[in-house]
Amino acid sequence: MSDLFTPAAFADPNSGPLYLQLHRRIAEAIAAGDLRPGDSLPSEREMAALTGLSRVTVRKGVEALVASGQLVQKRGSGTFVAPQVERLEQALSLLTSFTEDMQRRGMQVESRWLARGLHTPAPEEVMALGLGANDRVARLERVRSSDGVPLAIERASLPARLLPDPETVDASLYAVLEARGNRPVRAVQRISAANLGPKDADLLGVATGAAGLRIERLSYLPSGQVVEFTRSLYRGDAYDFAVELKLAPEAERTS
Repeated sequence: MSDLFTPAAFADPNSGPLYLQLHRRIAEAIAAGDLRPGDSLPSEREMAALTGLSRVTVRKGVEALVASGQLVQKRGSGTFVAPQVERLEQALSLLTSFTEDMQRRGMQVESRWLARGLHTPAPEEVMALGLGANDRVARLERVRSSDGVPLAIERASLPARLLPDPETVDASLYAVLEARGNRPVRAVQRISAANLGPKDADLLGVATGAAGLRIERLSYLPSGQVVEFTRSLYRGDAYDFAVELKLAPEAERTS
């Protein structure tokens, strides 16, 4: 690492702005494996002393690498090479839970619970779930991880009459619903791009403003009753969503 931050490395005036030179040198070291996931970088002050660059220049170069997801900064701990995240492809044509999807891939699933309990529903929950004036709602909020890497934040709301004891949900919500005869059989999802705010970015271990995917799901029982209203945030660097498209029937194409 000592060669990475020598003043001689920044002596060529034709190599572009100094912060970009620093950015490029660190990025190339990560790509070459000289800096590995989890490795710590010198502090801003130390890096400035090693390179002969100003602290403002060092900060600008490091911030660009944090914004691109190559470095992560942990408050009170320092700056580290970001863990490599395997991109996952999920088919939009299958109604599966996060637990089922990860287990199908042979990956370990973990949940970090943020909240679960019964509440007075918010107006959007009343509308989405078709609740009455005196109905309660079960809320489940957790960070979903696989093999130790946080991938998504799930915030699920269900009618309390279908899930009167949300604290019984451990790993899979759908497993609990299925055991009670209330597993959804179809769902409507809306996916949109999002830039993660400070709180959600911290929960997912990425930089504030990092790209994410916002997914809203309404799931239905065979009767047509809404059983689940879930708002999830997925890491944009970890997920690809795929859907199969088929040619429309000829009658529809020519009408």
